[in-house]
Amino acid sequence: MTDSQLNQLKKQLEEQVASLEERVEQTEEFESTELSHYDNHPGDNATELYDQERDLAMEQFKEGELEKTKAALAAIEEGTYGKCAVCGKDIPFERLEALPTALTCIDHADQEPDLESRPSEEDVLQASTKQPVEKEDGAIRDYEDSFEDVEDFGSSDTPQDQPNEDPQKFFKDEN
Repeated sequence: MTDSQLNQLKKQLEEQVASLEERVEQTEEFESTELSHYDNHPGDNATELYDQERDLAMEQFKEGELEKTKAALAAIEEGTYGKCAVCGKDIPFERLEALPTALTCIDHADQEPDLESRPSEEDVLQASTKQPVEKEDGAIRDYEDSFEDVEDFGSSDTPQDQPNEDPQKFFKDEN
Protein backbone atom coordinates (compact mmCIF):
# COMPACT_ATOMS: atom_id res chain seq x y z
CA MET A 1 0.00 0.00 0.00
CA THR A 2 1.39 3.37 -0.98
CA ASP A 3 1.60 6.40 1.29
CA SER A 4 -1.06 8.21 -0.73
CA GLN A 5 -3.42 5.25 -0.35
CA LEU A 6 -2.74 5.15 3.40
CA ASN A 7 -3.38 8.89 3.68
CA GLN A 8 -6.60 8.51 1.71
CA LEU A 9 -7.84 5.77 4.06
CA LYS A 10 -6.71 7.70 7.15
CA LYS A 11 -8.61 10.76 5.99
CA GLN A 12 -11.68 8.63 5.30
CA LEU A 13 -11.48 7.05 8.78
CA GLU A 14 -11.05 10.44 10.47
CA GLU A 15 -14.11 11.78 8.64
CA GLN A 16 -16.02 8.67 9.65
CA VAL A 17 -15.05 9.15 13.32
CA ALA A 18 -16.20 12.78 13.23
CA SER A 19 -19.50 11.81 11.60
CA LEU A 20 -20.14 8.93 14.02
CA GLU A 21 -19.29 11.02 17.08
CA GLU A 22 -21.70 13.70 15.91
CA ARG A 23 -24.47 11.15 15.33
CA VAL A 24 -23.87 9.45 18.68
CA GLU A 25 -24.15 12.81 20.45
CA GLN A 26 -27.43 13.57 18.70
CA THR A 27 -29.36 10.77 20.36
CA GLU A 28 -32.83 11.70 21.47
CA GLU A 29 -34.28 10.91 24.83
CA PHE A 30 -37.20 8.52 24.73
CA GLU A 31 -40.28 10.58 25.22
CA SER A 32 -43.78 9.35 25.52
CA THR A 33 -46.24 11.23 23.40
CA GLU A 34 -49.07 10.46 25.78
CA LEU A 35 -49.83 11.60 29.29
CA SER A 36 -51.40 8.27 30.12
CA HIS A 37 -51.19 4.88 28.47
CA TYR A 38 -54.40 3.73 30.13
CA ASP A 39 -56.74 4.50 27.24
CA ASN A 40 -54.32 3.97 24.36
CA HIS A 41 -54.86 1.41 21.69
CA PRO A 42 -52.27 -1.38 22.07
CA GLY A 43 -51.06 -0.65 18.54
CA ASP A 44 -50.08 2.89 19.58
CA ASN A 45 -48.08 1.56 22.50
CA ALA A 46 -46.47 -1.08 20.27
CA THR A 47 -45.45 1.55 17.72
CA GLU A 48 -43.86 3.65 20.43
CA LEU A 49 -42.03 0.61 21.84
CA TYR A 50 -40.80 -0.35 18.36
CA ASP A 51 -39.48 3.18 17.81
CA GLN A 52 -37.60 3.07 21.11
CA GLU A 53 -36.09 -0.36 20.37
CA ARG A 54 -35.06 0.73 16.87
CA ASP A 55 -33.41 3.86 18.27
CA LEU A 56 -31.53 1.77 20.86
CA ALA A 57 -30.35 -0.67 18.18
CA MET A 58 -29.17 2.17 15.96
CA GLU A 59 -27.33 3.77 18.88
CA GLN A 60 -25.58 0.48 19.66
CA PHE A 61 -24.67 0.06 15.99
CA LYS A 62 -23.20 3.57 15.78
CA GLU A 63 -21.17 3.03 18.95
CA GLY A 64 -19.83 -0.27 17.58
CA GLU A 65 -18.87 1.36 14.29
CA LEU A 66 -17.15 4.16 16.19
CA GLU A 67 -15.08 1.62 18.17
CA LYS A 68 -14.04 -0.20 14.97
CA THR A 69 -13.09 3.07 13.29
CA LYS A 70 -11.02 4.23 16.26
CA ALA A 71 -9.29 0.83 16.35
CA ALA A 72 -8.38 1.20 12.65
CA LEU A 73 -6.97 4.69 13.31
CA ALA A 74 -4.98 3.32 16.24
CA ALA A 75 -3.58 0.62 13.93
CA ILE A 76 -2.47 3.34 11.51
CA GLU A 77 -0.67 5.15 14.34
CA GLU A 78 1.00 1.89 15.45
CA GLY A 79 2.02 1.05 11.90
CA THR A 80 0.06 -2.23 11.80
CA TYR A 81 -2.77 -1.03 9.56
CA GLY A 82 -3.02 -2.98 6.32
CA LYS A 83 -1.62 -6.16 7.87
CA CYS A 84 -3.90 -8.97 9.04
CA ALA A 85 -4.08 -9.05 12.82
CA VAL A 86 -4.22 -12.87 12.72
CA CYS A 87 -1.73 -14.02 10.08
CA GLY A 88 0.24 -10.83 9.38
CA LYS A 89 -0.31 -10.93 5.60
CA ASP A 90 -0.98 -7.72 3.70
CA ILE A 91 -4.66 -6.85 3.38
CA PRO A 92 -5.43 -5.93 -0.24
CA PHE A 93 -6.07 -2.22 -0.79
CA GLU A 94 -9.37 -3.03 -2.49
CA ARG A 95 -10.63 -4.62 0.76
CA LEU A 96 -9.48 -1.65 2.81
CA GLU A 97 -11.02 0.74 0.33
CA ALA A 98 -14.36 -1.07 0.60
CA LEU A 99 -14.12 -1.60 4.36
CA PRO A 100 -11.58 0.80 5.91
CA THR A 101 -12.15 -0.62 9.40
CA ALA A 102 -10.98 -4.11 8.36
CA LEU A 103 -8.12 -5.33 10.52
CA THR A 104 -8.03 -8.87 9.12
CA CYS A 105 -7.69 -10.39 5.68
CA ILE A 106 -10.76 -11.94 4.10
CA ASP A 107 -9.64 -15.43 5.15
CA HIS A 108 -9.71 -14.45 8.83
CA ALA A 109 -12.78 -12.21 8.71
CA ASP A 110 -15.73 -13.30 10.81
CA GLN A 111 -17.94 -14.81 8.12
CA GLU A 112 -20.06 -17.10 10.25
CA PRO A 113 -23.60 -15.89 10.95
CA ASP A 114 -24.42 -15.48 14.61
CA LEU A 115 -26.94 -18.24 15.21
CA GLU A 116 -26.59 -18.28 18.98
CA SER A 117 -27.93 -14.87 19.97
CA ARG A 118 -31.60 -15.20 19.13
CA PRO A 119 -34.51 -13.15 20.45
CA SER A 120 -35.48 -14.11 23.97
CA GLU A 121 -39.08 -14.70 22.86
CA GLU A 122 -37.98 -17.82 21.01
CA ASP A 123 -37.28 -19.51 24.35
CA VAL A 124 -40.96 -19.24 25.22
CA LEU A 125 -42.79 -19.35 21.92
CA GLN A 126 -42.95 -22.53 19.92
CA ALA A 127 -44.31 -22.79 16.44
CA SER A 128 -47.36 -25.02 16.29
CA THR A 129 -45.85 -26.81 13.30
CA LYS A 130 -42.93 -28.18 15.27
CA GLN A 131 -44.47 -30.72 17.57
CA PRO A 132 -47.84 -32.37 18.06
CA VAL A 133 -49.75 -31.56 21.25
CA GLU A 134 -51.81 -33.98 23.32
CA LYS A 135 -55.23 -32.52 24.17
CA GLU A 136 -57.33 -33.12 27.28
CA ASP A 137 -59.42 -35.71 25.43
CA GLY A 138 -56.24 -37.70 24.70
CA ALA A 139 -56.23 -36.83 21.02
CA ILE A 140 -52.94 -35.86 19.41
CA ARG A 141 -53.25 -32.61 17.51
CA ASP A 142 -50.85 -30.94 15.15
CA TYR A 143 -50.91 -27.64 13.30
CA GLU A 144 -53.47 -28.95 10.79
CA ASP A 145 -55.97 -29.28 13.63
CA SER A 146 -55.40 -25.77 14.97
CA PHE A 147 -58.46 -24.36 13.18
CA GLU A 148 -60.59 -27.04 14.82
CA ASP A 149 -59.21 -26.02 18.21
CA VAL A 150 -60.23 -22.43 17.58
CA GLU A 151 -63.61 -23.49 16.25
CA ASP A 152 -64.23 -25.67 19.34
CA PHE A 153 -63.58 -22.65 21.53
CA GLY A 154 -66.51 -20.83 19.97
CA SER A 155 -67.19 -18.05 17.60
CA SER A 156 -69.28 -14.96 17.18
CA ASP A 157 -71.45 -16.63 14.55
CA THR A 158 -75.14 -15.87 14.78
CA PRO A 159 -77.81 -18.49 14.00
CA GLN A 160 -78.15 -17.30 10.41
CA ASP A 161 -74.41 -17.97 9.92
CA GLN A 162 -74.98 -21.68 10.58
CA PRO A 163 -76.75 -22.92 7.43
CA ASN A 164 -77.40 -26.48 8.60
CA GLU A 165 -78.52 -25.61 12.11
CA ASP A 166 -82.06 -25.09 13.34
CA PRO A 167 -82.16 -21.40 14.41
CA GLN A 168 -84.83 -22.14 17.01
CA LYS A 169 -82.49 -24.37 19.03
CA PHE A 170 -80.46 -21.30 20.00
CA PHE A 171 -83.52 -19.59 21.51
CA LYS A 172 -85.24 -22.45 23.35
CA ASP A 173 -85.71 -22.13 27.07
CA GLU A 174 -84.11 -24.74 29.23
CA ASN A 175 -87.15 -24.83 31.58
